[in-house]
Amino acid sequence: MNQQIGKGSLCFSEAPFIIGSASVVGTKEGEGPLAKEFDCIGGDDKFGQDTWEAAESSLQQEALTLALGKSGKNPEDMRYLFAGDLLGQLIASSFGLKTFEIPLFGLYGACSTCGEALALSSMVVAAGYADHVAAVTSSHFASAEKQFRFPLEYANQRPVSATWTVTGAGAFILAGAKHSGGQKPLARIAGITTGKIVDYGVKDSMNMGAVMAPAASELIAQNLEDFERQPSDYDRIITGDLGSVGQQILFDLLKKKGYDISSVHEDCGMLIFDSETQGTGSGGSGCGCAATTLSAHFLPKLASGEMKRILFVPTGALLSTVSFNEGQTIPGIAHGVVIESCH
Repeated sequence: MNQQIGKGSLCFSEAPFIIGSASVVGTKEGEGPLAKEFDCIGGDDKFGQDTWEAAESSLQQEALTLALGKSGKNPEDMRYLFAGDLLGQLIASSFGLKTFEIPLFGLYGACSTCGEALALSSMVVAAGYADHVAAVTSSHFASAEKQFRFPLEYANQRPVSATWTVTGAGAFILAGAKHSGGQKPLARIAGITTGKIVDYGVKDSMNMGAVMAPAASELIAQNLEDFERQPSDYDRIITGDLGSVGQQILFDLLKKKGYDISSVHEDCGMLIFDSETQGTGSGGSGCGCAATTLSAHFLPKLASGEMKRILFVPTGALLSTVSFNEGQTIPGIAHGVVIESCH
């Protein structure tokens, strides 16, 4: 079977399984609509640490520990670890995961990093390069605001188009078909579509939905073309971080390509918070947004058979403080992961 299909996708002849996952979130996420679905909600957003950055490292450490425990695996069972976050030099990942002593690939895809980590992990397992692989991503509201926008003490006003960086981490354990250990998998990764950098010239860092929606549109259209599918072939097409503003832009862009996904679309950023009561603007964002929502909300629906197939599309804005302050535009990227129920 030819695993390369279309212009940018892979369809795995032996689909790797997700055998465990975990979600750890902060206090605001623990007050949102998905509160009962998360594995762990922190008592405070510093998680017992002295700094916001160290707190984010604790998020990753706890998420991976929980995912390993739920899958019945140990750190030494992992051949590779794919991990990333939003901080410079990926310090949340490197400091948070160093004690596991698993060979590490550090990733940066901005808020799309969960999709990138799952895609690369599944490729490695499907190719036979590893029996077990872990994928971990995180974000933290305070560490991200400190790095990309303003110190919290500044108390700047936020426009309604702005998204709220999720404090959370998600971890996933993948295994090959012959190495799931007899444990019933949560789901399988049937294929992936790798996104391209898309730049529509947007410069507003307070409107990430407008930045990332074009990349999501290109990715979803490519996936449907490569797999010769229609939106209705998915129970859900799930974006990571577009929020309510980006969602409408996505719908408009895809309709111009001949696709109407409005009946099957959900956005993790719109699910994780109640923007009306929590004051989170357009919705949630950050690496932890898509990762925790996938683990807590969507994987259980696949595991139970309530959903049969989803297209998971985390989205990222590829900016830095340097590029923003120099007046550069903000490119976007998205990565697609086709996840199916094992029922």
